[in-house]
Amino acid sequence: MQEYLDAPRITRLRYRIARNPFMMFLIGPLYLYLFKERFVNSAGTSRETWSVIWMNLALIPLFVGMILLFGWVNYLIIQLAVLLVAGSVGIWLFYVQHQFEDVYWGDDSDWNYTEAALKGSSYYNLPRILHWFTGNIGFHHIHHLSPKVPNYNLQRCHESSPVFSEIKGLTLLTSMKSMSLRLFDESTRKMVGYGHLRTLGAEAGKP
Repeated sequence: MQEYLDAPRITRLRYRIARNPFMMFLIGPLYLYLFKERFVNSAGTSRETWSVIWMNLALIPLFVGMILLFGWVNYLIIQLAVLLVAGSVGIWLFYVQHQFEDVYWGDDSDWNYTEAALKGSSYYNLPRILHWFTGNIGFHHIHHLSPKVPNYNLQRCHESSPVFSEIKGLTLLTSMKSMSLRLFDESTRKMVGYGHLRTLGAEAGKP
């Protein structure tokens, strides 16, 4: 929160725009998959560069074939609908797995790998059918603790130790609160919303 308060007004405005639900869940998927992932990152490795190039080349005949089969208007409607739904769900899952009230945050002086893995990423306790559809991504704390655990073993791993059973999970209902959480309050060690700033009068008079 202090980093946000110390930032210039324009930086705080950009942050608020980026965290707006409209930007995250509607504009975000379009920007991510139609633009950001389609261009080579100059800072990327040679392998990453060629991965982007080959993917783009592979998409060309797919797009052309789908347009010839369905027509370009129908294809765009189908493609955009799928992109928005799947992209929004993906962004939501990533967001809620790292932005929740009791999330663990630490700087270089007190950062701990195990604590960050188990408490810095959420256990999203979804209905079983949604665990299946999302490849057990709800067991995100296990993934952060040991990325080599395959997705089909994440639940078994979670249930194998009492250490994991003590972790408080998020449900579909309780995860909705994450929509209002935007900043990490260093004093309470919790995520808070912008309303918390108004309560403290923290932004008053800030340039």
